Amino acid sequence: MQTIRHLDLLRAGIAEFREGGAAIALVPTMGALHAGHMALIEAAKRPGVRVVASIFVNPKQFGPNEDLSRYPRKETADTRMLKEAGCDLLWMPPVDVMYPDGFATNVSVAGVSEGLDGAARPGHFDGVATVVSKLFNQVRPDIAWFGEKDYQQLAVIRRMVADLDFGIEIMGLPTQREDDGLALSSRNVYLDDDQRSRAVALPRALGVAAKGIGKGDDIETVLATARESLTAAGFEIDYVTLVDAETLREGPDADRPRRLLAAAKMGTTRLIDNIAV
Repeated sequence: MQTIRHLDLLRAGIAEFREGGAAIALVPTMGALHAGHMALIEAAKRPGVRVVASIFVNPKQFGPNEDLSRYPRKETADTRMLKEAGCDLLWMPPVDVMYPDGFATNVSVAGVSEGLDGAARPGHFDGVATVVSKLFNQVRPDIAWFGEKDYQQLAVIRRMVADLDFGIEIMGLPTQREDDGLALSSRNVYLDDDQRSRAVALPRALGVAAKGIGKGDDIETVLATARESLTAAGFEIDYVTLVDAETLREGPDADRPRRLLAAAKMGTTRLIDNIAV
């Protein structure tokens, strides 16, 4: 596996892959890799495809009171995991390569970026869209893989790719989970043992709510019950809501695919999860 930190070397490496007739698959990450990321690498590995992973802790998607400074950074372990997983190239640019002096461009996606995490974390999805558009232009992949755990992020990227004619196939991989159902996340390491045991209430509440909605139970009653169970487990709730799976608008038509999304804090750790309905 090549590990590259300079843009000219990245472009040379991608050109070499292309000359060999390979398609390019990109798996963007912020590092602190876990089994969920490795599942993305495994999904990207197909005959005739070279897999490029990126690691970049993007300052533009962190708010002023968020955890940029303490976000876990595990460069040595991450590199080893990617190499063992069969990744072909690791793109790991420093901040001054991604955002050189004078950088003044912001990519903003209306609609799907509003509400939910967009409301809870102002400016977050502008930072996501900006860095992902840069990664797409740097790597020029044919396909890019993202986890469905960050469902609103996936919707924002799909809208951006469609609107700006990137010509990249965007693939979403189902949320990877621990044995008890908790979604894998780099932020799970912030949970102490007691918080970790109580955090499983999040996927369980969503599972119960999804079954109730599927049976035709009153949606507001189901959502209220989910919120009550999360509060009882010690969560501070940002939102628990049912939305259209594509537009992320609330009050979706029952004939269209829907998604149940939630975000809540356990102590100082903010967790998100979602489930199809």
